[in-house]
Amino acid sequence: MSTIRYSSEHEWVRVDSDDGTVGITEYAQNQLGDIVYVELPDIGKKLAARDQAAVVESVKAASEVYAPVGGTVVAVNDALGVNPALVNESAEEKGWFFKIKLSNKSDLDALMDDAGYRKFVEGLG
Repeated sequence: MSTIRYSSEHEWVRVDSDDGTVGITEYAQNQLGDIVYVELPDIGKKLAARDQAAVVESVKAASEVYAPVGGTVVAVNDALGVNPALVNESAEEKGWFFKIKLSNKSDLDALMDDAGYRKFVEGLG
C-alpha cells in the first residue's frame, strides 16, 4: 500500500516501501498554467529534503521543484522531455517527475497528508 504526502511547496511524494515517486500537485500545476519545459535531476543525484531537484517552466513563470524527502534519484520521467504537457493533463499520475530511494523515512513526518494539504490550500485563498 502506498502513502502520499504533500509539502508546503506543493510537491507530492507517493511512497511504496523505500521508494518514492515525486511530482507537483494539481494546485501547483493550475497556478503555473501550461507547462512548456521540465528540467529533471540526474539519475544517481543525492538530494536532502527540501533541496532543489528540478525546474518546471510554464507560459507564466519558471519554478523550482524541491525534493519533499531526502534520498537518491533512481529514475526520471523521460516522457516529460518530449511532452511536458503531461504535467497539465495528469500532474499527480502520468506527470510525475522522478523516483527517489528514501534515505530517511522520518522525512515523511514533516509532510502533510491529503486532508492536511487540502486544508492548507483552502487557507491560501
